[in-house]
Amino acid sequence: MTGPVFGELLGTLVLVYLGDSVVANVLLNKSKGQNSGWIVITTGWGFAVIFGILTSLAVGGVAHINPAVTLALAVATGDWSNVVPFIAAQMVGAFLAAILVYLTYLPHWAETEDPGFKLGIFCTGPAIRNLPANALTEALGTITLVVAGMAIGSKGVAAAGLPAGFGPFLWGVLVWGIGLALGGPTGYAINPARDLGPRIAHAILPIPGKGGSDWGYSWVPVVAPFVGGAIGGLLVVSLGIL
Repeated sequence: MTGPVFGELLGTLVLVYLGDSVVANVLLNKSKGQNSGWIVITTGWGFAVIFGILTSLAVGGVAHINPAVTLALAVATGDWSNVVPFIAAQMVGAFLAAILVYLTYLPHWAETEDPGFKLGIFCTGPAIRNLPANALTEALGTITLVVAGMAIGSKGVAAAGLPAGFGPFLWGVLVWGIGLALGGPTGYAINPARDLGPRIAHAILPIPGKGGSDWGYSWVPVVAPFVGGAIGGLLVVSLGIL
């Protein structure tokens, strides 16, 4: 199986499988990485982006692996033909990835009492619950992702294009930097699929003592990144980045 749609599914699966797994490694009881902290989480997510992009490209994908990026490019280019199939594939990939995380850490769920930790492995939540402020944080983080990410491949950075492999690496460093700098208030979803797909999986999977899936907050990491992606798409055109 190859092609752009499958590439979005598989790339997003790799992204979320590695990203959510590093959170599980840090939060779940009796994991060898337990309590290793925020630096490990942000670093793991940065690596997850690199390998999600590479996997998508390897099977003929275009490596958006994020509905907000797909929307941003549609706004910037005027080509909306792939928006629905790409976003659908990204959501499915993220959902399947969450199931793999559950299976990977199967014995550890029963060993962990805190339902908040279990939810936090699958999706994001605010440090201080203030929904308008949380949405603003997610939108600003996504704008940063789109504008700085598109700058990586711009002619102003490399007129002849970047050497092969540099783009995915720099996107990973960018997400690492966003996590370190902007991730504190909300856990930096900046990707609707990364949050919604695993949140649905959390609601469905038979995780012992899991608690609720916090649907009251769930719109923030979905709607705000879409808004940020649209604004980012407008900015990369108006600034001459794309």
